[in-house]
Amino acid sequence: MLVLTRKPDQTIAIGDQIKVRILEIGNGFVKIGIDAPRDMPIYREELFDKLKQLNREAARLDMERLKDFLEIKG
Repeated sequence: MLVLTRKPDQTIAIGDQIKVRILEIGNGFVKIGIDAPRDMPIYREELFDKLKQLNREAARLDMERLKDFLEIKG
């Protein structure tokens, strides 16, 4: 993991298309702004983890439905 130290209004560049700017630091939090292409999804990690879990559950349910369908048709 790369660890960088930044002050408010300083920026980190990730490749050519992504910039992360430190907007505010205070009371145990850091407020950041992210400039990235519109087609690049950006999620907080806890939301991304939940989204992955929901996708796995949906895929499992779809497989169960497919098996049920094949048993009925078979």
